[in-house]
Amino acid sequence: MALTFSITWDYRCPFARNLHDQVVEGLLDGAPWDVTFVPFSLGQVHVVEGQPDVWDEPERDSGLLALRAGVVVRDRFPERFPEVHRALFDARHVHGRKIADRDVVADVLNGGGVDAAAVLAEVDGGGPLDVVRKEHEAAATDFEVWGVPTIIAGDGASFVRVMNDAEGDPARSRSTVERLVALLVGWPELNEFKHTSLKR
Repeated sequence: MALTFSITWDYRCPFARNLHDQVVEGLLDGAPWDVTFVPFSLGQVHVVEGQPDVWDEPERDSGLLALRAGVVVRDRFPERFPEVHRALFDARHVHGRKIADRDVVADVLNGGGVDAAAVLAEVDGGGPLDVVRKEHEAAATDFEVWGVPTIIAGDGASFVRVMNDAEGDPARSRSTVERLVALLVGWPELNEFKHTSLKR
Protein backbone atom coordinates (compact mmCIF):
# COMPACT_ATOMS: atom_id res chain seq x y z
CA MET A 1 0.00 0.00 0.00
CA ALA A 2 1.33 3.41 -0.98
CA LEU A 3 2.30 5.88 1.72
CA THR A 4 0.12 8.96 1.17
CA PHE A 5 1.09 12.40 2.41
CA SER A 6 1.43 16.04 1.42
CA ILE A 7 4.37 18.34 2.05
CA THR A 8 4.59 22.13 1.88
CA TRP A 9 7.39 24.04 0.25
CA ASP A 10 8.92 27.44 -0.35
CA TYR A 11 12.26 27.36 -2.16
CA ARG A 12 13.78 29.89 0.26
CA CYS A 13 13.79 27.58 3.29
CA PRO A 14 16.93 25.46 3.86
CA PHE A 15 14.99 22.95 5.99
CA ALA A 16 12.42 22.57 3.23
CA ARG A 17 15.32 21.87 0.90
CA ASN A 18 16.68 19.15 3.18
CA LEU A 19 13.40 17.26 3.49
CA HIS A 20 12.26 17.76 -0.10
CA ASP A 21 15.65 16.50 -1.28
CA GLN A 22 15.00 13.32 0.69
CA VAL A 23 11.45 12.99 -0.66
CA VAL A 24 12.70 13.43 -4.23
CA GLU A 25 15.53 10.97 -3.63
CA GLY A 26 13.03 8.39 -2.41
CA LEU A 27 10.65 8.96 -5.31
CA LEU A 28 13.43 8.70 -7.89
CA ASP A 29 14.47 5.45 -6.22
CA GLY A 30 10.96 4.07 -6.71
CA ALA A 31 9.47 4.58 -3.26
CA PRO A 32 5.76 3.70 -3.35
CA TRP A 33 4.60 7.07 -2.07
CA ASP A 34 1.64 9.16 -3.17
CA VAL A 35 3.00 12.64 -2.51
CA THR A 36 1.18 15.94 -2.98
CA PHE A 37 3.54 18.91 -3.12
CA VAL A 38 1.83 21.99 -1.65
CA PRO A 39 3.18 25.49 -2.35
CA PHE A 40 3.25 27.71 0.71
CA SER A 41 4.46 31.31 0.68
CA LEU A 42 6.72 32.33 3.55
CA GLY A 43 6.38 35.87 2.29
CA GLN A 44 2.64 35.82 2.94
CA VAL A 45 3.15 34.37 6.42
CA HIS A 46 5.36 37.34 7.30
CA VAL A 47 3.16 40.13 5.92
CA VAL A 48 2.80 42.83 8.57
CA GLU A 49 -0.78 43.64 9.51
CA GLY A 50 -2.06 46.49 7.36
CA GLN A 51 0.37 45.77 4.52
CA PRO A 52 -0.76 44.30 1.19
CA ASP A 53 -0.78 40.54 0.74
CA VAL A 54 1.97 39.11 -1.46
CA TRP A 55 -0.79 37.99 -3.83
CA ASP A 56 -1.49 41.66 -4.55
CA GLU A 57 2.17 42.54 -5.27
CA PRO A 58 3.85 39.25 -6.27
CA GLU A 59 6.78 40.97 -7.96
CA ARG A 60 7.89 42.33 -4.58
CA ASP A 61 8.24 38.90 -2.98
CA SER A 62 11.57 37.11 -3.52
CA GLY A 63 10.09 33.61 -3.49
CA LEU A 64 6.93 33.76 -5.57
CA LEU A 65 8.50 33.59 -9.03
CA ALA A 66 10.20 30.26 -8.36
CA LEU A 67 7.19 28.98 -6.41
CA ARG A 68 4.85 29.75 -9.32
CA ALA A 69 7.27 28.20 -11.81
CA GLY A 70 7.47 25.08 -9.64
CA VAL A 71 3.68 24.83 -9.60
CA VAL A 72 3.53 25.05 -13.40
CA VAL A 73 6.09 22.26 -13.72
CA ARG A 74 4.26 20.17 -11.10
CA ASP A 75 0.96 20.52 -12.95
CA ARG A 76 2.03 20.60 -16.61
CA PHE A 77 5.24 18.55 -16.66
CA PRO A 78 4.88 16.13 -13.71
CA GLU A 79 7.49 13.74 -15.12
CA ARG A 80 10.08 16.52 -14.92
CA PHE A 81 8.96 17.93 -11.57
CA PRO A 82 11.20 15.94 -9.18
CA GLU A 83 14.42 16.98 -10.94
CA VAL A 84 13.33 20.59 -11.51
CA HIS A 85 12.03 20.87 -7.93
CA ARG A 86 15.39 19.69 -6.57
CA ALA A 87 17.28 21.99 -8.95
CA LEU A 88 15.31 25.08 -7.89
CA PHE A 89 16.14 24.35 -4.25
CA ASP A 90 19.78 23.75 -5.16
CA ALA A 91 20.00 26.96 -7.17
CA ARG A 92 19.33 28.88 -3.97
CA HIS A 93 20.94 26.74 -1.28
CA VAL A 94 23.83 24.99 -3.03
CA HIS A 95 24.80 27.45 -5.75
CA GLY A 96 23.82 30.73 -4.04
CA ARG A 97 21.77 31.99 -6.99
CA LYS A 98 18.92 34.48 -6.72
CA ILE A 99 15.70 32.63 -7.47
CA ALA A 100 13.84 35.94 -7.76
CA ASP A 101 15.80 36.46 -11.01
CA ARG A 102 13.88 35.32 -14.11
CA ASP A 103 17.10 34.38 -15.90
CA VAL A 104 18.11 32.10 -13.02
CA VAL A 105 14.71 30.40 -12.94
CA ALA A 106 14.74 30.06 -16.74
CA ASP A 107 18.20 28.52 -16.61
CA VAL A 108 17.06 25.95 -14.04
CA LEU A 109 13.93 25.13 -16.04
CA ASN A 110 15.81 24.69 -19.30
CA GLY A 111 18.46 22.64 -17.53
CA GLY A 112 15.71 20.38 -16.23
CA GLY A 113 14.36 19.69 -19.68
CA VAL A 114 11.39 22.06 -19.44
CA ASP A 115 10.56 24.88 -21.87
CA ALA A 116 11.31 27.91 -19.69
CA ALA A 117 9.61 30.35 -22.05
CA ALA A 118 6.35 28.38 -21.87
CA VAL A 119 6.48 28.09 -18.08
CA LEU A 120 7.23 31.77 -17.55
CA ALA A 121 4.52 32.78 -20.01
CA GLU A 122 2.05 30.82 -17.92
CA VAL A 123 3.39 32.47 -14.76
CA ASP A 124 2.89 35.88 -16.38
CA GLY A 125 -0.69 34.96 -17.24
CA GLY A 126 -1.58 34.90 -13.54
CA GLY A 127 -3.05 31.42 -13.21
CA PRO A 128 -0.19 29.94 -11.16
CA LEU A 129 -0.47 32.76 -8.61
CA ASP A 130 -4.12 31.81 -8.08
CA VAL A 131 -3.08 28.17 -7.58
CA VAL A 132 -0.38 29.10 -5.04
CA ARG A 133 -2.78 31.34 -3.14
CA LYS A 134 -5.56 28.74 -3.09
CA GLU A 135 -3.30 25.90 -1.92
CA HIS A 136 -1.51 28.11 0.63
CA GLU A 137 -4.78 29.32 2.11
CA ALA A 138 -6.27 25.81 2.18
CA ALA A 139 -3.25 24.48 4.10
CA ALA A 140 -3.41 27.39 6.54
CA THR A 141 -7.17 27.04 7.05
CA ASP A 142 -7.61 23.28 7.03
CA PHE A 143 -4.44 22.28 8.91
CA GLU A 144 -3.26 25.53 10.55
CA VAL A 145 -0.02 25.34 8.56
CA TRP A 146 2.32 28.25 9.29
CA GLY A 147 5.64 27.13 7.81
CA VAL A 148 7.66 24.83 5.63
CA PRO A 149 8.25 22.01 5.48
CA THR A 150 5.01 20.76 6.98
CA ILE A 151 3.96 17.15 6.41
CA ILE A 152 0.22 16.53 6.19
CA ALA A 153 -1.15 13.00 6.49
CA GLY A 154 -4.61 11.82 7.44
CA ASP A 155 -6.13 14.53 9.58
CA GLY A 156 -2.82 15.70 11.06
CA ALA A 157 -0.01 18.03 10.13
CA SER A 158 3.43 18.61 11.58
CA PHE A 159 6.19 21.11 10.90
CA VAL A 160 9.46 19.20 10.55
CA ARG A 161 13.14 20.09 10.52
CA VAL A 162 15.74 17.55 9.47
CA MET A 163 19.37 18.59 9.47
CA ASN A 164 20.62 16.69 6.43
CA ASP A 165 19.64 16.36 2.81
CA ALA A 166 19.56 13.07 0.88
CA GLU A 167 23.35 12.94 0.54
CA GLY A 168 22.90 10.47 -2.31
CA ASP A 169 21.52 7.78 -0.01
CA PRO A 170 18.06 6.68 -1.17
CA ALA A 171 17.70 3.99 1.51
CA ARG A 172 18.26 6.51 4.30
CA SER A 173 15.98 9.02 2.59
CA ARG A 174 13.20 6.45 2.38
CA SER A 175 13.67 5.56 6.04
CA THR A 176 13.67 9.21 7.12
CA VAL A 177 10.49 10.11 5.26
CA GLU A 178 8.63 6.97 6.27
CA ARG A 179 9.57 7.40 9.94
CA LEU A 180 8.33 10.99 9.92
CA VAL A 181 4.98 10.08 8.37
CA ALA A 182 4.65 7.11 10.75
CA LEU A 183 5.19 9.41 13.74
CA LEU A 184 2.57 11.85 12.47
CA VAL A 185 -0.05 9.21 11.71
CA GLY A 186 0.75 6.62 14.36
CA TRP A 187 1.65 8.74 17.37
CA PRO A 188 -0.52 11.87 17.35
CA GLU A 189 0.09 12.30 21.10
CA LEU A 190 3.65 13.44 20.34
CA ASN A 191 3.36 17.20 20.05
CA GLU A 192 6.96 18.39 20.14
CA PHE A 193 10.37 16.72 20.22
CA LYS A 194 13.34 19.06 19.88
CA HIS A 195 16.99 18.55 20.70
CA THR A 196 18.35 21.13 23.12
CA SER A 197 21.62 21.25 21.19
CA LEU A 198 23.11 19.83 18.01
CA LYS A 199 26.12 17.54 18.20
CA ARG A 200 27.52 18.48 14.83
